[in-house]
Amino acid sequence: MRIRIGSRGSALALWQAGHVKERLETLGHEVEVRAIVTTGDRLTDRRLDIVGGKGAFLKEIEEAMLAGTVDLAVHSLKDVPVALPAGLALCATLERADPRDALLSSGGAGIHDLPRGARIGTTSLRRRCQLMALRPDLAVEDLRGNVDTRIRRLREGHYDAIVLALAGLTRLGRQAEVAEVLDVDVLLPAPGQGAIVLECRAEDTATASAVAPLDHAPTGGSVAAERAFLAVLGGGCNVPLGAHASWDGGVLQLAGLVGDPDGRTVIRGAGRGTDPRALGRSVAEDLRARGAADLLGP
Repeated sequence: MRIRIGSRGSALALWQAGHVKERLETLGHEVEVRAIVTTGDRLTDRRLDIVGGKGAFLKEIEEAMLAGTVDLAVHSLKDVPVALPAGLALCATLERADPRDALLSSGGAGIHDLPRGARIGTTSLRRRCQLMALRPDLAVEDLRGNVDTRIRRLREGHYDAIVLALAGLTRLGRQAEVAEVLDVDVLLPAPGQGAIVLECRAEDTATASAVAPLDHAPTGGSVAAERAFLAVLGGGCNVPLGAHASWDGGVLQLAGLVGDPDGRTVIRGAGRGTDPRALGRSVAEDLRARGAADLLGP
């Protein structure tokens, strides 16, 4: 079968698309990757919540799928909104890489060793909230761009440290530049972080069947809990929100948080269960009852 993959043009996005291409070719399919420039890639001087949230990295690719010019999209799941455009569906989730965040610093210092007033670059409100709660003496400043751009800005001295997803650094072979891997009890990841997800037209059963062997059920269960948590709270780029689920035998354990951007208020919750979506909803409702609703706004 011939499959046309639509991808952003960043090095990380093309690595992920190429990885999927290789796996599908091993299964006997003919695969082409087409790079598509998205709104999020064009408007790099503005915050994501202003240009359309994380969906700004998907819009043009999803339009190409609906138009029939590509058949499959390869996304970092943390960039995919809970609600998909009509006519599209997620069709496979690959086995998850390490979901944790990583700190890169100019002198190799870890998060607790950075000097007072150190400048940390990130545009993620989730990271900002948790960093400020952990080290309110730090100066957390906006930083957008692809992985190469962000690391270059650090090396040029614009920041003392930056925070990036460990999975992306590993996929690009840049994990040796990490000063400290931040455990989930220090910095809770974004829902879906570390997972690659595939999206196709809802009625395209041929493509869905072709990619089905790439689906990793345990990862699918974990991220289903995280995205159910996200769906109840309605968060995204506008609200600091984190969630991480992992399997303990046949039981799924989920940790979640909601906070304010400056880290003055952080509400955390956790739960265990065997139904991923029910678990995600339960933990989210617990947070809402304990004050998260006030942070989320109307």
